[in-house]
Amino acid sequence: MAERVILIVLDSVGVGELPDAALYDDEGSNTLANTAKAVGGLNMPNLRRMGLGNIIEIQGVPPVPKPEASYGKAAEKSAGKDTTTGHWEIAGIILEKPFPVYPEGFPPEVIEEFEKRIGTKTLGNRPASGTQIIEELGEEHMRTGYPIVYTSADSVFQIAAHEEVIPPERLYEICAIAREILRGDHAVSRVIARPFVGTPGNFVRTYNRKDFSLKPPQETLLDKVKKAGMDVYAVGKIWDIFAGQGITVEYHTEGNMDGVDKILLAMRQLERGLIMANLVDYDMLYGHRNDPAGYAKALEDFDGRVPEILAELKSDDVLIITADHGCDPTTPSTDHSREYVPVLVTGKRVRQGINLGVLFTFSDIGQTVADLLGCEKLSNGKSFKSITMEV
Repeated sequence: MAERVILIVLDSVGVGELPDAALYDDEGSNTLANTAKAVGGLNMPNLRRMGLGNIIEIQGVPPVPKPEASYGKAAEKSAGKDTTTGHWEIAGIILEKPFPVYPEGFPPEVIEEFEKRIGTKTLGNRPASGTQIIEELGEEHMRTGYPIVYTSADSVFQIAAHEEVIPPERLYEICAIAREILRGDHAVSRVIARPFVGTPGNFVRTYNRKDFSLKPPQETLLDKVKKAGMDVYAVGKIWDIFAGQGITVEYHTEGNMDGVDKILLAMRQLERGLIMANLVDYDMLYGHRNDPAGYAKALEDFDGRVPEILAELKSDDVLIITADHGCDPTTPSTDHSREYVPVLVTGKRVRQGINLGVLFTFSDIGQTVADLLGCEKLSNGKSFKSITMEV
């Protein structure tokens, strides 16, 4: 058994289209490989030594003959390609029905009830890029005080507001109202507060974003670890994605590097249990904005911090690095992509160079964590503990 598992989700770092990608208009997506190609190759020596380039072909990250980690990739079994679905599946929940999406915007019964409850009209109500819609409607929002409502190809109800017009605490209140309304047939996976600052032509979104997710429909890995008397430390968006369920300590983050700082802090504080972290910049700042150069730099920046994480591992710790979906910045789409995710597993007791192949579901990761920590099994997934752990 392991004393601690550190599970890091690199938000949107997919490694190639799934067999059903055409159903999601994601043929040709390969976030990691296409990003590498777009910038003429990636410089990621630390993850390369672990075996990242042994999972798929990545320009600048060739395979190594003796990877220092076990490696493979996992397929998503759930319907969908959003953040909540991906994280829930890692934690043991497989969804047969995708969350609802709104390519034409939200229907009148939703918007009218929302406007009635918050006491003001709204702007937008259409699918859009978050940065684009605040450029289009930000000035009108500042003049009228009306919040900007928008969605995407994902199951989200997003509310953007300038922090000097609608302070973040009030924005969170109206997001909570939207969350109450969006139930039943309109139960989107997340309501997201999207605060921004600046002046017309120079608006910038802030790290005061907050997600209001549905509660998981059944116990997840986090619940089972907590029930077993261990701690669950959540870094970044994890608290929001799981609606706080099964979590004992939360660490808010402001960007990937702050996220790594908080992971290191959590590793110094946690005695036994699970650290689950989400590093969001790949998705939020670069994938959705079709910025392969920014995406590549963020990947290389994380790679540069990997030795710090490895140095904090205790003798019985296991580190797992994975992702939750893709968001290929080189395709015309600005939305998530239906992709495999990488799986790298390391630790002082983890066998090196084991090829895990293709895992049938993201839940194999969560089931392995449950197995490693000795808590109750998940309802989905197959553990690969026996393959990767030395006796």
